[in-house]
Amino acid sequence: MAASHSSGVRSLLASIKTVFGQRQPTDDAVGREIRNVLSLLEPLPALSGRFTGNDHATTRHIEAALKAGDKSTASLLDQIRPVIPFLPWRYSYPARADAPSLGLNIAFAEMIGPKAPFHSESVCLGLTLIGPETLYPDHRHPAIELYYVAAGLATWTLDGISRDQPPGAYILHPSQAVHAMRTHAEPLLAIYSWSGSDVQTTSVYTNSRDSRTSH
Repeated sequence: MAASHSSGVRSLLASIKTVFGQRQPTDDAVGREIRNVLSLLEPLPALSGRFTGNDHATTRHIEAALKAGDKSTASLLDQIRPVIPFLPWRYSYPARADAPSLGLNIAFAEMIGPKAPFHSESVCLGLTLIGPETLYPDHRHPAIELYYVAAGLATWTLDGISRDQPPGAYILHPSQAVHAMRTHAEPLLAIYSWSGSDVQTTSVYTNSRDSRTSH
């Protein structure tokens, strides 16, 4: 990855930390997890890999996603735009016969983590991109997961309870909690973090055979 692109990713990570830090410091579950994640990101893990980018099919939704934010997320999307083509987009769940197009409409780009260019064994940080009119089915994982919606209004389901979450919303998924996301007319672009005692064990769909992914 060119030095200018590497600098752009560092700037994006700094912006994400700033956005997290600006959340009202309430002593609720989300506030505590934000503080935990920020502590794990200080200092920024060493860059030990390369950002080579790829042409994953889901990236065809990027331009529409970048237009689906609002005033609260506009400056962050400005930081995402120049580097998003160089991020390691992938969808690594095995194919599902009941949803064969999932791999064409869902992708993750992990910037920090055990297998990411910025290496960390204790925290993961990246982006999730989901195309319009797509269900990311029920899944779970040992890690505690925090999401920040950068763009797109989608329906988020946690333990069977569904809510529409707009840009600027934070969503917390406790360890092993079953959760899902469904997009509508707009694609979804969101920042995620993983923390806890196990950020290496991969996700598993809860309504299919043991289908796992690196996020």
